Order: sequence, then C-alpha cells, then structure tokens
Amino acid sequence: MKQYYLQTKDEVLKEFKTSIAGLSTKQAEENLAKYGKNALVEGKKKTAFQVFLEQFKDLMVIILITAAVISAFTGDLESTLVIIAVLILNAILGTVQHVKAEKSLESLKSLSSPSAKVLRNGEKIEIDSKDVVPGDIMLLEAGDMVTADGRILDNYSLQVNESSLTGESTNIDKADVDFDHEIPLGDRLNMVYSSSLVTYGRANVLVTGTGMNTEIGKIASLMNETKERRTPLQVSLDKFSSKLSTVILIICAIVLGLQIWRGQPIMDALLFAVALAVAAIPEALSSIVTIVQAMGTQKMAKENAIIKNLAAVESLGSVSVICSDKTGTLTQNKMTVEDIYIGGEVLKPEQLDLGNQLHRYLLYDAVLNNDSSLKDGKSIGDPTESALLEMYRKVPGIDLGNNQLGLSESDLRGLLTRQQEVPFDSDRKLMSTKHLIHTVPTIFVKGAIDVLLDRCDNIRIGDEVRPLTDEDRKKILAQNEHFSENGLRVLTFAYKEKDEDLTPETEHGFTFIGLVSEMDPPREESVEAVARAKKAGIRTVMITGDHKVTAAAIAKKIGIFNDGDIAVTGLELDKMSDEELEQKIEKISVYARVSPENKIRIVNAWQKKDKIVSMTGDGVNDAPALKKADIGVAMGITGTEVSKDAASMILADDNFATIIKQLPMAVPFLKISKTQSCTYFLVTCLRSSLYFLPQLVVSQYHLSQFNFCLSTW
Repeated sequence: MKQYYLQTKDEVLKEFKTSIAGLSTKQAEENLAKYGKNALVEGKKKTAFQVFLEQFKDLMVIILITAAVISAFTGDLESTLVIIAVLILNAILGTVQHVKAEKSLESLKSLSSPSAKVLRNGEKIEIDSKDVVPGDIMLLEAGDMVTADGRILDNYSLQVNESSLTGESTNIDKADVDFDHEIPLGDRLNMVYSSSLVTYGRANVLVTGTGMNTEIGKIASLMNETKERRTPLQVSLDKFSSKLSTVILIICAIVLGLQIWRGQPIMDALLFAVALAVAAIPEALSSIVTIVQAMGTQKMAKENAIIKNLAAVESLGSVSVICSDKTGTLTQNKMTVEDIYIGGEVLKPEQLDLGNQLHRYLLYDAVLNNDSSLKDGKSIGDPTESALLEMYRKVPGIDLGNNQLGLSESDLRGLLTRQQEVPFDSDRKLMSTKHLIHTVPTIFVKGAIDVLLDRCDNIRIGDEVRPLTDEDRKKILAQNEHFSENGLRVLTFAYKEKDEDLTPETEHGFTFIGLVSEMDPPREESVEAVARAKKAGIRTVMITGDHKVTAAAIAKKIGIFNDGDIAVTGLELDKMSDEELEQKIEKISVYARVSPENKIRIVNAWQKKDKIVSMTGDGVNDAPALKKADIGVAMGITGTEVSKDAASMILADDNFATIIKQLPMAVPFLKISKTQSCTYFLVTCLRSSLYFLPQLVVSQYHLSQFNFCLSTW
C-alpha cells in the first residue's frame, strides 16, 4: 500500500485526478469499476459439507470406517451402527467448532458504516458506504464512523478514536501537516482510517483506500492468511494415533495371514482381524479428553476465564511466553494524576492545600476549565480531563460524603459559571475559559507545555507573582522532561486576571501555575501476577500501541522490564532481519507502536524457539496475532467482537492476573510420553497374542472357553 501520509495535499489530489470539489459522477463510476466496492472480501471458504468430510481424514477414523464396512458385510449390523453413529457425532462436533471459528471476518464487516457523506459534482450527497471510491472527498463530523482510509485536506479540530486499530483508547488530535519520514500508524496525524470513530470536530478528507486496500482490509487479509496452530495436546495425540494405528494394522495383517494359513475361511479370518482392530483402538480416548477439559472450563469460568475452545485448556497449562497488551489488561485503562509540580516543588494530589491560594487556582483551573464529569463513579468525557476531577476529589477537606466543604465539581461550576470559552483544538493545543473569581474577571488556560509556556510572562510562587525568568523556564522544562521520561502525560496550567474578550488572539500574557502529570496506572494485582508467572518459568512481554517511553516506564513498574532488557518500536522491528530478531527476542521485553504484522512476527519468532505462546488483546489489530498464537486471550469488557471471535479464551474482567490464576487449573494433564506409547503398544501386542496363540496349541473346545473368559474379563 502506498504511504499517502508522506505526500502533500496537492500531490495526493493530482494522483487521484480529483479536486476539492470532488469527483464527477462519471469519474466515480470509473473508479468504482477500477477499484471495486468498498467492502471486505473473504478468502475462499470451505463449505460446511467440505469441513464435515475432512473430519474423516484421520487414520484411526479410516480404520474404524473400514471395520464398520466389513462388519456390515458379515452381518454384524449392531457393531456397524454403533461405529458409524460415534464417527458422525464426532464429525458434527468438529464441523460446529470450525464454523464458530470463522466468525472473525463477519465481525470485521460489521464495523463498516452504512452510509457516508461525500462531494460529487461539487455538491454534498449521502451515499452507501460501499459506493465510496478512491478520489472521493469525504466529509466527516463528530459521531461519524470513518468508512475509508483518507488524507486530510481541511481540518477543523478533528479528533478520532482509533482504538480498534491501535489498541489505545485516547482520542487522536488530527492535523493538516506534512511528513517526510516513516512513522507508525498511530502518529499519522494527517490520515484517517476506516472503522475509526470521529469524536470531535470535522474535516474534509480525500479517500485514498477502500475495501481491502485499507488498514482494516490489511487486517482482514492477515486473518484469511493466518492459520490456527494446533495445540500441544492435539499434536501429541496425532503422533500417538498415527503410531498406534500403524502398529494395529501391522498386527491385524499378521493375524489375518496366519488365520488364512491355518485354513480358516477368509470371511471368518477377516472378521477376526477387524474385531482385533476395533478392540485395540482406544475409541474412548477422545471422550475422556473432552470430559476432563470440560471440567477444567467449568472451574475457569467461575474465575472470569471463559474458554471457547476446549483444547485451549491444555494449551494454557503449557504456556511459556505471554505477550500481553498494556492498556486495560496490565493497566487500569483509566488516566490518573500522579505528580503535580507547583510552587517549585513536586506534590501528590493529597498534599494540595485548600488554604493555599496558588493551589486553589490550580484546582479552579482543573475543574472549571474542563468539559468532563463524574457520575456514580464513572467518568463522562475525555479521560485526561476526568483524571483532573478525580484529583480534585482527593484534596483534603473536599469530603463529598461528609460534605465538609460542600462543593462538588458541579457545585463549583455552578458558583463560578463559565462566561466565555475557546475550546481545545489540535492547532492551538490549548483550552481557555473565563470566570468571575471573587469579583475579578479571570481566564484559566491549560494545554501543552511547548505552546503555553511561551505565552506565559509571569510565574506565581505562593502569593507572589513575578516575571518568568530564563532560569524558571529551564526548571519547568527540566521537570517536564523528567515526567515524560517516566512515561507520564503532562498538562500545563496558567491564568490571568484581565477583563477582556476571550479569543484565540488574546491567549497570551498568562501567569504560570504549574504542571500536572498523568498516567494509566498499573493494576495492583498485575505486579504480583507477573512475579508469579516469572517464578513459574513463564516470560511476560508487553506489546502495545503506546509510545516506547510510556510503555517501558509502565513495564518497569510492573516488573516486565528489567535491567539489560530492550524496548523496540514497530519501525525498529521492521528494520530487523529474522536472524537478528531471533538473536534479540529473549532480551526484548517491550514492543511499542506495533502493527498487526509486527505482532504476528513476534508470536512466530517465539514459536520458532519451540515456545508455547499466549497473546492477549482487545482491538481489531490484535485479531490476527490472537489467531496465530497457541492460545489467544481476548478482553470481555473492552474487547471488540473481532478479537473475541479470533481468541480461544475470553477474560470477563479484562485482568492479566486472571490468566495467571488459571494456570494451576490448566496444567498439562495429557502428555503422552514415549514410555506411555511403548507401554500401550506392548499391551496391544499382548492382546493380539492372547487371541491368536491359543488357536495354535489348544482344541477348538478349549479355545471357545478361553475366548469366553477373555471377553468377560
């Protein structure tokens, strides 16, 4: 696929022979014929009947079918019916399981929007999303589902949620910018992608890819190409069945030959050999395996682990590497304020003092200059802003339960009403609101430090307001760098007391208040779970769509990233050869900004080292790797239907620790060793000799008595 994010707007318009007025009707028809419908295409699928027939390919099954046919010819209809009934039942169960596993692409298709707004012949029209073609000018606004990949032409504070593709739940601020070097999908601010959701603003977009030529289409192709790996138990049983069947056939052939050599009628000899084959084949083995696995799934379901594929129970017990997603699995998927730099010192939210006016102004800024809200313990709005409200509630003296202060964030907003505002946009990277604080008109602002610090003329330390010096700036920037190095997201806060109209042009002359750092903190139980996994000899690796610095910082807190370990990005991984990756893979603990292809490559590299790999994920981008892994684990709460369909196991609580809890219940219980195989072969030979040898040394009368005793035993 061509990287259109590296092209300018004019270059892209020229390539698709279109203009800002859109395609003509004739051009649209030509492009539709050239590129096809804007829909995902399935690979060639087997019919249910083909899948049903494939269930009879197993060698042991073929032996049983042969036995059933011979039994029918010899008049033993009872044996024939029993064998056929068991085989058909097993085939039906196998077919049903296969059909369930083929749902992923159908879920991908359901992500597409039924309609789209485009410009045709210079006019805005609404068309079926399947009729969108490359070259169309697509009009996006808040609430729209993006129906195709496209290059942004005109941007009006567009924010898009791309969690289905990147795995990160935060909204992305899009921008009309040009890039001259390769960057990961999550950083391509001048592009929008099919299946993402517009959460704010609007934009005009030139469609560059539809159908299978989109990023979501690439994932669909990977899903079609990726084959599920057989579990260790299935591989073991297949080897065992093959060897056992071969031995049984050889013994039966010898017995048949000796019976004929002794002068027995051919049909009697054949029936004897068939009876021996049926007796030697452990037809109850699959039933026993299924029953034991089913018992395991029942216990695991009570612990929030839902098993979709019974064979996954044994795979989980064999896992040696867990490739875990970060957001929501290892972390809480909830932004939280960590540290606050104010008045020249670093404080926790609990250390803020309502009696300190500087601290109060920070809280005013955090609550009043904020569009989110908290209701019944749930946040409504941007996670970053919701974290500021949680910070406000942690301040000593604001005990909403005992009503000591009597001011919730909604009460504060009611008393100090918003008079004017300039909403946040991706170009300014600021949000400003105007209020009347103690009869003084006051403008509060928050935003990115690289923009806001340059608009500050003063700094407040305690009750003193003085000019902002170069030394002050160095200290503030050094503290911001320290926060960033630890994977924290930083917001800058400032204010000014001035009675003027609030517009983008008047956003300057502020007084610096402080910095607030936030992060998605690790789950408390994740640290213990990773330690338990390590003690059990299981390696945990973090794979995330987040930035490398943030991911490495979180991994270090959880215990995944240790001294000597390596963190790499998807782009760095792309530059590694397979040999280089094979050499480094045991040292790499964190993969950041990765693509679906990267995830499959990581899983495959571990599998080449004969490791049993578990992969966790919740987004559409995780689905191919979930299918490729020995056991894919999807999130039950935040997971997309695509990821759930592709996985073998679903976590009802989205908690990494739940995986570790299941290990004692999923220990490998059916490992067939060489010793066990040899023992079974010897028993089979002994049973055969017990049927055959007496006929050489005893009379027919004694033989009948012997067979009666043997059958009774």
